[in-house]
Amino acid sequence: MYLMLSRSGPLGSWGLLFTPPAMVIAQTILVTPIIAALTRQTVEDLWMEYRDELVALDAGPVRRIRTLLWDARFSLLTALLAGFGRAAAEVGSIIIVGGNIEGYTRTITTAIALETSKGNLQLAVGLGVVLVCIVILVSALAWAVRRTAERVAG
Repeated sequence: MYLMLSRSGPLGSWGLLFTPPAMVIAQTILVTPIIAALTRQTVEDLWMEYRDELVALDAGPVRRIRTLLWDARFSLLTALLAGFGRAAAEVGSIIIVGGNIEGYTRTITTAIALETSKGNLQLAVGLGVVLVCIVILVSALAWAVRRTAERVAG
């Protein structure tokens, strides 16, 4: 990513290196394979389970995909959470393409790395607790959405 965004790289003329958009691009490239692999496996498993029924109902390709995605919605939410967890824990790619510039490209994870390297372990641990709380909150919200949807449907 760094080489592509650097001045001599193919995307260097865009001037994205050490900017928030570069960080978003790096995170997206990092989590996409995880989300794609989990999504593909989930949909494939459901297709194997429902193939005969969908064929018997003479469902077209669009209806098949829509049905499989709807049935897989909670598993797909889990795939998104896996990607979110990976992105939330990432430090390396963010520092490389973002530069950890205070007030501009610094994130919680890069601040934790910086404070740890400076020996300020209390602040680093405090930031780590905040990050863990954010991840737990997002996971709890996803769980609540699922439970609510199951109650309404059930």
